[in-house]
Amino acid sequence: MTEDDLNPQPDRTRDTGDELREHDVRTALLDLLAEVGTVTATEAAARLGYSSGLCSFHLRQLARHGHIEEAPHRGGRARPWRLSQRTPSTAAPAEEQFGDLARGLEDESWQRWLAQRDQAPAEWRHAEAFSAVAYLTPEEMSRVAETVRRALAPYQHREQRPLARPDGARPVALITRLFPLLPHTTDEADQV
Repeated sequence: MTEDDLNPQPDRTRDTGDELREHDVRTALLDLLAEVGTVTATEAAARLGYSSGLCSFHLRQLARHGHIEEAPHRGGRARPWRLSQRTPSTAAPAEEQFGDLARGLEDESWQRWLAQRDQAPAEWRHAEAFSAVAYLTPEEMSRVAETVRRALAPYQHREQRPLARPDGARPVALITRLFPLLPHTTDEADQV
């Protein structure tokens, strides 16, 4: 680890005191966490090509500023990290901030997939995207959501337990949004 690694690069965002400055290693760590879910400093170092000490330092900085948090684990020395389930405080409510962050990461990941899927191995070059409109009651909408959660449950442990992942498994984005479609207001209908 060099002194340059510990000192932030020239600020790309306005520093207002206790804000965390943008840094190439931190940006790479956040991108990696968005891609794989959880990661230890050693795993991050192996994937990103930095030292584990450097990754550990920047993971702790990201945690100190509320961007990531320690993921649940079963003891041992390994310290897995994940994107924070709560976001740093700003003017917007926490749920809104997390929703904006999640949507931004989803959109960015989708655009990256579209731009690079021709470079993926042949068996991974397709996407399973679909959408539908169904007429449901609130109770039925909740049952559909629970059905999706139950369908995914057998795979959830793999995020925390990398050794449980079968050969060839990769992180796959699973995005489900269930919400009622609201009628257009008169003003909106007049503008169309």
